Amino acid sequence: MLVGILAGLAAGALWGLVFVAPALAPGLAAVDLAAGRFACYGLTALLVMLFARGKRRWPTLSQLGAALGLSVVGFSGYYLLLVLSIRDAGVEVPTLIIGTIPIWVMLLGKPEHLLWRGLLPGLLLTITGVLLMMGTETAGAAAHATQGWVYWRGIGFALLSMLCWTAFAVLNSAWLKHHHEVNVTDWTNWLGVASGLGAVALWLVLGSESKELLARADIAQAAMVCIATGVGSAWLATVLWSIASRRLSASLCGQLIVSETLFALLYAFVGYGVWPHWLQLVASAVFVLGIVASIRAHR
Repeated sequence: MLVGILAGLAAGALWGLVFVAPALAPGLAAVDLAAGRFACYGLTALLVMLFARGKRRWPTLSQLGAALGLSVVGFSGYYLLLVLSIRDAGVEVPTLIIGTIPIWVMLLGKPEHLLWRGLLPGLLLTITGVLLMMGTETAGAAAHATQGWVYWRGIGFALLSMLCWTAFAVLNSAWLKHHHEVNVTDWTNWLGVASGLGAVALWLVLGSESKELLARADIAQAAMVCIATGVGSAWLATVLWSIASRRLSASLCGQLIVSETLFALLYAFVGYGVWPHWLQLVASAVFVLGIVASIRAHR
């Protein structure tokens, strides 16, 4: 259980980086950022599969189908929607919407043996933390709302991305628990190759602004962001999350997703040089208490 918890927290720390990635690569369009990230993920996974020691494991048709479906829901589709939401509505509000994922995953992934009264303290603390965070963003949301329908389109993208990752968290956990013959590294690589194919499809279907990007001086920085989020926030984070998903219940994994929000806010504060509002500090403390309460309930 401890290994699973540490793996889940480490995955959250890596996922938190994706919220500041658009700001680190301002010349990169949403489609190019999402596709570039998962193309790097797919290439990394393919290289690991080709050069790994021992017998190579290739997926069956049913396993390949599962990897393709989950990769669209939890990776390329989810991240494209998230990047679009950040483009239209800023960083803070989409981060908070994504921050409600633990609530939905906890509700949908509760183990049968766990009573609701055991899950309730962690759930209430998480809801309280989200409400406190929302209270600090009222002014910023109002400022973005003056943009009209563009802001609300971003909110819609954020809601869709939340639904995608909630479904991925529950379905991926269930799949791993029913297929113990597949180790987490192989599953991560299969998801990665499928995500790489999804990245190519994104470029082909939605188009790219690579010609404009190549004319700018920030191409090296954009490439570094894609590599960092593809290798670290995708391949390595998926290995860690798969370890957590196999060792822990979906409801506890859902609670650990809160760490993604905490790290995303931390990176945003450090990157922008703005000291957090006192309500955000209180909310972060409440989130941590919620994680602790949920761990105690699942022991």
